[in-house]
Amino acid sequence: MALLSKKETDGDNEMATDFHFPTSKKALIIFTRNPELGKCKTRLAKTIGDENALEVYKFLLNHTASIAKVVKADRYVFYSENIKKEDLWDADIFRKKLQNGDDLGQRMQNAFLDLLEMGYEKVAIIGSDLLDLDAELVNNAFSQLDFNDVVIGPAIDGGYYLLGMKNLYHQVFKNKEWGTSTVLKDTLNDLQNCTVHLLKELNDIDTFEDMRDYEQLKKFHNIK
Repeated sequence: MALLSKKETDGDNEMATDFHFPTSKKALIIFTRNPELGKCKTRLAKTIGDENALEVYKFLLNHTASIAKVVKADRYVFYSENIKKEDLWDADIFRKKLQNGDDLGQRMQNAFLDLLEMGYEKVAIIGSDLLDLDAELVNNAFSQLDFNDVVIGPAIDGGYYLLGMKNLYHQVFKNKEWGTSTVLKDTLNDLQNCTVHLLKELNDIDTFEDMRDYEQLKKFHNIK
C-alpha cells in the first residue's frame, strides 16, 4: 500500500475535521502519499530517479482515482501529510481526511474506526499503487462481505492491496512488519476465528521489476 507519515498544518487540513453524513452503507478508504519529489516511490527512484518515480506515482494515483469514482460506496481519501482541496481527488466525489497514527497499522485502524463509528456497515481500504486494480474487483469485495467477516486482496509481494471488514479486528493492525513479505501470512493468522474471503492476487508497483512489463509505464523507463 502507498502510505505514511507525518502531519502538517495548513488551511486545507481543516477539512480533516469535517463531518460527512453517510450516503451509503459502504465506505471506501484510499490511503495515499502526498505526491512530492523525493518522498514517494523511493525504492523505484533508486533505479529510474526521483522525477520519473514521481511521475509513475502520479500515473498510479490517476488510475486509482478513475476506478474509485465508479465504486458503489462513499469514497474517502486519507492523505499522508496534508490535505489538498484542489488536486486530482475531486472534492465533489472524494471526502478528504488525514491519516493519523505512528505506523501504518495505527493509521489504518484509526481510519476504519472513524468510518465504522460514523455508521458505515462495510468498510474497505485500498492503496494507490496498483494498475491491475479495477472497480469491479472492489465492488466484489463489498459484496463478499455479505457472506464473510473479512475480505483481503493478496499482493504478489506478500502484503495485501485491499482489506475489507464489517467490524474492527484490532489484532490485524498490530505486531506487523509493514512492507515485508510476511504481512498477509501474519494477518491471516490473526483471523483464524473469522470467515475470510481472498480476492485474486495482484501486483503492486514498488520497484522497477514491478513496473517494467506494463506498456503504459514504459515511457518512465529512463534509467538515471
